[in-house]
Amino acid sequence: MNCLDHVHSLAKRNRRRIALPEPADLRVIEAAERLTRLGLAEPVLVGPPQHIRKAAKDAGLRVPDVEIVDPTADEKLDAYVERLVELRAGKGMTSTKASELLRSPIYFAAMMVDRGDADGVVAGCITATAEVVRTCIRVIRPAEGMSTVSSCSIIVPAGHQVGEEDTLIFADTGVVPDPTSEQLAEIAVSTAGTYQALFDTEPRVAMISFSTKSSASHPLIQKVKRAVYIAKRLEPNLSIDGELQVDAALIPEVARRKVNQSDVAGRANILVFPNLDAGNAAYKLAERLGGARALGPLLQGLRKPASDLSRGCSSRDIVDAAAIVGVQAAK
Repeated sequence: MNCLDHVHSLAKRNRRRIALPEPADLRVIEAAERLTRLGLAEPVLVGPPQHIRKAAKDAGLRVPDVEIVDPTADEKLDAYVERLVELRAGKGMTSTKASELLRSPIYFAAMMVDRGDADGVVAGCITATAEVVRTCIRVIRPAEGMSTVSSCSIIVPAGHQVGEEDTLIFADTGVVPDPTSEQLAEIAVSTAGTYQALFDTEPRVAMISFSTKSSASHPLIQKVKRAVYIAKRLEPNLSIDGELQVDAALIPEVARRKVNQSDVAGRANILVFPNLDAGNAAYKLAERLGGARALGPLLQGLRKPASDLSRGCSSRDIVDAAAIVGVQAAK
């Protein structure tokens, strides 16, 4: 059983309510039908029913037999408005503004998660990452003690193993443009937690750079080295090493040549990149040139689980993201 099959098995045993706030997109309608048919989750389509039905009819599809929640008419709207005012009162939130925001399906879906009316949310196939992340931070809110909300992408290589694993995680791939050493350390710890929760395998974190063990000297390398030091203080039992180049992180023969002793080099299953330029480019290259599947980006550091989506995603990607979010919720 590969890692993604393992996630599906867990999702089936722990079916969770997953809010999908972009159901006017046919990929979401198809994903909702498949999630229900496979028993991976209980999808909740969040949006005006007439728009969902029209989109399905125009494409010759049947609206799946799932729950539909209309943000403009739901009986919980007033209670959600009160809650949003409470959460954002310090930022000048008013009832009028909250009512306006919550008529947006993505805000309403995030509030469903905050209030426990859904276990997680998956969005982003037609919504910009910045809006998805901003909404989740404002409504679902960062986890206690967590100052960095980040993201990671699950990478399933095409037809072959990379290193010792058949699945990798890349971070950060969607949120923090230029993290400090402290933020990189939190991203590393968060991603290790994500890996362990999903795959029941020891996370081995490689902090990526253009240098391996001081083969070059530059302030960017020092940033990565300091992040390793901070991460070890945050999580003393974490298997983490850096700075490492990608080949030294993943390929045992290269690691033997470049690194004297390391529990991670040549065996990494998590790659934490030094900035968003590198992380985002890496996962898209793996997907588009390497033929890998890239799932997510999953959001990390929130009180409850959420996933962004690439706007180029398929309905299958939405299904897998929802299954992953469901497993995170169950954990």
